[in-house]
Amino acid sequence: MSAKPDLPEQLLEKAIALGAEAAEVYQSGSLSRPVLFEGNRLKQVETSQSEGVALRLWKNGRPGLAVGYGPIEPEALVEKALAISPLNEPETPYLSTGAGGAEAATETVIEAADSRRTFPEVGEPVEVTQLVEWGRAAIAQLRDRFPEVVCEAELTCDIDHTRLINSAGLDYRYQDTSLSSYINAELVSQDDFLNVGDGSVSRNSLDMNAIVNNILQRLQWAEKSVTDTLPNKPLPVIFTPGSAWLLWDTVQAALNGKRVQEGSSPWSQKWGECVMDSAIALHQDPFAGPYSCPFDDEGTPTQSLKLIENGQIKNWYCDHTTAQLSSEASSKSSGKSSDKSIKGVSGSTGNGIRPGLGSYPTPALINCLITPGQTSWEALLAQFPEAIIVDQVMGEGGDITGDLSINLELGYRVQQGEVIGRVKDAMVSGNAYTALNHLIALGSDARWSGATYTPSVAVGGLSVTQ
Repeated sequence: MSAKPDLPEQLLEKAIALGAEAAEVYQSGSLSRPVLFEGNRLKQVETSQSEGVALRLWKNGRPGLAVGYGPIEPEALVEKALAISPLNEPETPYLSTGAGGAEAATETVIEAADSRRTFPEVGEPVEVTQLVEWGRAAIAQLRDRFPEVVCEAELTCDIDHTRLINSAGLDYRYQDTSLSSYINAELVSQDDFLNVGDGSVSRNSLDMNAIVNNILQRLQWAEKSVTDTLPNKPLPVIFTPGSAWLLWDTVQAALNGKRVQEGSSPWSQKWGECVMDSAIALHQDPFAGPYSCPFDDEGTPTQSLKLIENGQIKNWYCDHTTAQLSSEASSKSSGKSSDKSIKGVSGSTGNGIRPGLGSYPTPALINCLITPGQTSWEALLAQFPEAIIVDQVMGEGGDITGDLSINLELGYRVQQGEVIGRVKDAMVSGNAYTALNHLIALGSDARWSGATYTPSVAVGGLSVTQ
């Protein structure tokens, strides 16, 4: 990377010298090599590099955050953060020492043995020529079965660097290499437009055959459009792994310790209770699949975390601030419940993540895995005389309330256990929490959809209109 190797140290030294009692520097950089296809042909090959640094400091207990990109003058960034500091409310700065926790920055900090670590690099880079070859071969496979299809594709090798250093002695860094691909296939006729997309993120190699086969299957299902009106009765809804995030995003939001603390989560008072079907189990694994994170953006080591087991809440996920507010509230109330205390929280779970360089850490999950069922896709379909498959949707899903009202971009109708064609102009509405309490089956076909590993999910309790 192009930045000065000692920039973080310079920022810390100048921040302390200019009156800050605590400071941390978060430095991130990326090297990306995307290969772009358009109209079935290679359009361009790019190389892009970016680097940024975020300085967070506390002076008189008031935090100040400043962000810089590219070449940076350390003193100017420190002065910017100091100028912002008086505008914020005082808070106790807690900095990680690398021991799995944090200490108040105003107290004496005993440096942990693992406070300075370079974590093993993850993933292997792939040459641009290989990405081009994979893209061309995948498009050729699609056009061999559907000659009229028009494809766009992007295949990328990303190398990301992260370093976190603070005035409590922490110095963590790691490098992460990932491969990603996405193919979009369009079929246009005089009276119809069909758009089918699929992709994946992986390490070392991309399974392009899986992407191609998924797209071919959906193009085949959509060759026929079902014009019959949907029956006027409740229908089971099957979410494929590509659309099941509509349900799991709501669940993740409800398990957010900050939301629980604020009382905006509907599960705020349901610690240890069964909140969904007992067949559902959900956990975090920061070392699984194509995404990895050995420490969060506050320097706390990440961990595997059971969140839902047998439908019951086992854990919330928290950052330092949320956990500390809960601890302080519990102490002041002599162990009794209070507005800020959270039952089941004993400290940060290593989930303090920055939504962007210019943002403060906030609770976020690192890889959410739903335990798949034992039912194959074919056996799942065979259960239903009538059902609707949700594969791609238009717009965003529901919020923490769980309320859903989504238009289907790509949906299919099932009759007697078989997909009979594409459904147009259909809408699915209802509530995600209700649906997960009316679970019919979890498939065995789990795959990654973003940072969520999920199988197909068949539920009741939702309305389908056309």
